[in-house]
Amino acid sequence: MSEELAGRIAIVTGGASGIGRATAELFVEEGARVVVADVDVERGEEVAARLGEAAAFKATDVADVDAVQALVDFAVARFGGLHVMFNNAGISGGVHGPFLDDDLSDFERVIAVNLFGVMVGSQRAARHMAKHGGGSIINTTSIAALRPGGGVMSYRVSKAGVVLFSKSIAIDLGRHGIRVNCIAPGLIPTGMTNYDMEPVIRQMQPLQRKGTPVDVANAALYLASDRSAQVTGMVLPVDGGTSVGSPTNPLKRSPSARAKTER
Repeated sequence: MSEELAGRIAIVTGGASGIGRATAELFVEEGARVVVADVDVERGEEVAARLGEAAAFKATDVADVDAVQALVDFAVARFGGLHVMFNNAGISGGVHGPFLDDDLSDFERVIAVNLFGVMVGSQRAARHMAKHGGGSIINTTSIAALRPGGGVMSYRVSKAGVVLFSKSIAIDLGRHGIRVNCIAPGLIPTGMTNYDMEPVIRQMQPLQRKGTPVDVANAALYLASDRSAQVTGMVLPVDGGTSVGSPTNPLKRSPSARAKTER
């Protein structure tokens, strides 16, 4: 343990499970004090209790402006400041079929959590950071925002919005010493990815290694720490190369194999 975040105070939304939990755990290991924020009170309280005095839980619906402001106020009051805001909470939505069958009934809630929640979390954290020497804002997007695909259109739109929003406020907040970056996970097993990933990895991911929430947490640690002091407006895929291209794409094969495919 190098304690790269010693003296830092962080908020991790969606911190009760998956990527958020792994990140909260890693941040505490690296010396930070962390507020775990989630709508899942039982699991959120369990995570914070297990992490000890360096962590606290705050029930938060990130789509609620007042709740997000209360979250920031809680972090400042409990630990004395706020240096890192990890806007990680997200939902996949309830519609997974073809676009023509999508009634878009999940659109408002998906946008409210995945995009509006990121916007409000960034703003309320940045208001504090701007007056206290800057900080790091990290927003979770998805490889669904980096390449087109079928299905889950509300989710794709929300995550694409996170990318443009984050790059835009990186420009606006730079003068305050606030860095803003995105992490784009891909094929990471969490509560939102309840399908068999192995065949998808074989078809879509050049690096044939199974990713974990800890892989994303390590990326968040980099963006939260001084190692990324000169990095802002970046989108960091944690996807085994999926956003680069499919290993089964004929156009990516050797010339001889491609020639056979194209006959």
